[in-house]
Amino acid sequence: MLPTTPVLRANMPNSFNPSTTIRFELPQLADVLVDIYELLGQKVRTLVAGQRSAGRHEAVWDGRDASGILVGNGVYFYRLQAGELAQMRRMLLLK
Repeated sequence: MLPTTPVLRANMPNSFNPSTTIRFELPQLADVLVDIYELLGQKVRTLVAGQRSAGRHEAVWDGRDASGILVGNGVYFYRLQAGELAQMRRMLLLK
């Protein structure tokens, strides 16, 4: 059964090293962005950008920034924007 609004699930595993999977669900076709941010709010990387159909989706983050460089240990945030709705969750990278 599909949710009535977009749902951002907890990443698995959390804490993680070297990668984590971010899952989200959409009730209908939507323009989607999934971005990773560092603790101070600067965007690290975009994992998903574009239209996605209704249903369950996932994206894997390998702990690298947009340039392909491994980021350091610490707290990061991932943000789902689907249409006009946005949700954010926290994750921990431990090496």
